[in-house]
Parts: sequence; structure tokens; C-alpha cells
Amino acid sequence: MRTLAIVTLLAGFSVARADDDFLKPDNWEGVKEYWKIEGDTIIGKTDADPKYNNFLISKKKYKNFEMSFQARLKDGKGNSGIQFRSTVTDDKKFVVGGPQADIGAAYWGSLYGEKFSKEGKIGGGHMMKASDFKKLNVKGDDFNDYSLKVVGTKVTITVNGVAAVDQEFAILPEEGVIAIQIHAGSAMEVTLKNIKFKELK
Repeated sequence: MRTLAIVTLLAGFSVARADDDFLKPDNWEGVKEYWKIEGDTIIGKTDADPKYNNFLISKKKYKNFEMSFQARLKDGKGNSGIQFRSTVTDDKKFVVGGPQADIGAAYWGSLYGEKFSKEGKIGGGHMMKASDFKKLNVKGDDFNDYSLKVVGTKVTITVNGVAAVDQEFAILPEEGVIAIQIHAGSAMEVTLKNIKFKELK
């Protein structure tokens, strides 16, 4: 598979100036046919089942940060999420393992361990903290406000202004890549727009 070639339009770029490089093309890699970045928007789209969970992956590793955006799954279908402090497990298929802020179905706002065990090891997978989905007022085929903040061992996930996860997790890795998921199972399209990102020193 070829490394991602991304078209970037800098007009309207709304990420904080200190972190302007976050959405630059050379900071990301993935399956070329699936992903594009347009200004402060990332779109992932498949026309058929990709057969395995794959990701748009940052080349840089991050530790503490805060990130906000509006997220939509077209027609409310599919599953996505934001991996953080994660590890690349296959650099040819663009697969990662680690904590994921979930987007999709009744999992919106949950913290899931993608190929990440209860012991904090790569492999397996488990629900680290399920959100109370009914309180999040998720709009199935529209954009939902989403924010993610990671500081030390604390993770805060907010959906539509409601805290879905806000607690410490001792098994969090110290640092790792950020990655956006396209889930196996069916064709899907995920859009993240108005992305704002700030690395916390």
C-alpha cells in the first residue's frame, strides 16, 4: 500500500498557531485512497468493507494535549474514533493499538482499548470506560461536538457539552501516536471538521 498523499487547503485553518503543523501533510500517513485533509477538516471514506480496522496516523508522538472538533458519520453508519498514545502495530496496513476515544453507534464518548489489554499491553482489546450514551444527545446523521483532553493519566472526553469520560487510567502509555479510525465491516464515511489541537507541555 502507498503512503497517504493529502491535499491541504490552508485557508480557514483554525488550529491554534502554536500547533499549525498538526494537520500538515507530512505529519500523517495512511491508505491513500481512504483519507484527505482539507484545511481543518479530515475525511475518511471507504467504498467497500476494508476488511480490517485501519487508521490515518500521525508520524509524531504526543503525550499531553487537548483536541476539539465536530464529528459526523455519514448516514449514522460505521465506527470511528481517535487513538492517542498509541503504537503502530503494522506500518504497511496502518494499524495501531492503544486507547481510543470512540465515535459510533452507542459507543460515542466511550474509552476503548483497541488491541490494548487490561494490563496496558498491546494485544487483545477491552472497554476501558463506557459512556452513558443516552445522556450525550448524539445526532445520528449530523455533526456532534467532541473534545478530548489527555494530561498525565487523566482522560476527559466530552460529547455535545456532556462529560462522557473524566477519570484517571493507570495503564495509559506515556506517549504515542494520534490516529483516526476507519472500522472494518462496511463502507463508511467519517468527517472531523473545525479541528483544533494544542499540545500541552
